[in-house]
Amino acid sequence: MAHPVTGDGAIHALSRAELLRVLNKQSGSSLVDEIIIKVGTDIIEGRIKPGDDLNSVELARTFNTSRTPVREALLTLQREGFVEIAAHRRPRVAPLSLSEVQDMYRVRAYLYEMVSHQVVDRATDRDLDALDEVQQRLEAAAATGDVDGYFWTNVEFRNTEAGLARNPTLVRVIDTMGLRMLRLRHLSLSMPGRLATSVEDHERLIRAYRDRDGKLAAAFSASLVMRGLTTIEGSGWVGIET
Repeated sequence: MAHPVTGDGAIHALSRAELLRVLNKQSGSSLVDEIIIKVGTDIIEGRIKPGDDLNSVELARTFNTSRTPVREALLTLQREGFVEIAAHRRPRVAPLSLSEVQDMYRVRAYLYEMVSHQVVDRATDRDLDALDEVQQRLEAAAATGDVDGYFWTNVEFRNTEAGLARNPTLVRVIDTMGLRMLRLRHLSLSMPGRLATSVEDHERLIRAYRDRDGKLAAAFSASLVMRGLTTIEGSGWVGIET
């Protein structure tokens, strides 16, 4: 069955900024951007599932446009590994293999160990206050069970943290995993009990930063990432092909 994009709830403001930032996209067409944001956010937040067809006709009707902007948007998402486009078939949401998911998480854990060491070395106490502010919003979202709100605030936390490392090359490498990691991270945080454990893990990480303990901060940071992998491995998610 083909699926137009569903889910008319408000898209978090950060999702728009994050999707465009990760894509580093300057299309010059706000309509193409809007299609990318809507389709990308619906995939990330699980409203469109891996293997679902993407109905280009319905998308064009939804955005009151021709199929050309839709095609451009889907090609952009294909480049990021979100969409599969095969000849004589409708585009569909791309699945990921379990081995690919595991490799992505291991690389991400290693990269964030590097981030944590550099945050300890380079961030000021005022810089860490910015992480505390985001942490407070994580706690608020967790308290209300707002998975989407927590997720995008978590994205903001990690982006803020990476910026405090003051290593643009490292940030670019992290961004190469971009959107493909976002949907996995959302899936992990949507599992029962994950928001509470995630809040606690972030509290420990900030405490290690305040104590200027690089080894401990790196260990907590890698643990945060790998806990997400463990959750996905046990979730039975249909997006993973073995």
